[in-house]
Amino acid sequence: MTKFQEAVYKIVSKIPRGETMTYKEVSVAIGRPKSYRAVGNALNKNPFLGIVPCHRVIRTDGKTGGYVLGAAKKLELLKKDNVI
Repeated sequence: MTKFQEAVYKIVSKIPRGETMTYKEVSVAIGRPKSYRAVGNALNKNPFLGIVPCHRVIRTDGKTGGYVLGAAKKLELLKKDNVI
C-alpha cells in the first residue's frame, strides 16, 4: 500500500454514517487538491471495505460515482446510511 492510499483511507475512514465527502474534498483533505481521480483509483483498491466506507465518497456533481461492488450496491449502502 502506498502512502497516498494510506492517507486516503485514513480520511475516508472518518466519514460518519449519514454523511458523504466528494472525491475532490478527500483530495484537498490529504493535501493533494488535484488528485481526485487518484483518490477514486485508491478507493477502487480499498482492501478494508468493512472499515473504510468508500461508498460514502461521491462525485462533486452529486452523482454517486463508481464502486468496486457496483453502482447498485453503492446506492443500497448510501440508502442504508440515510444519505439518499
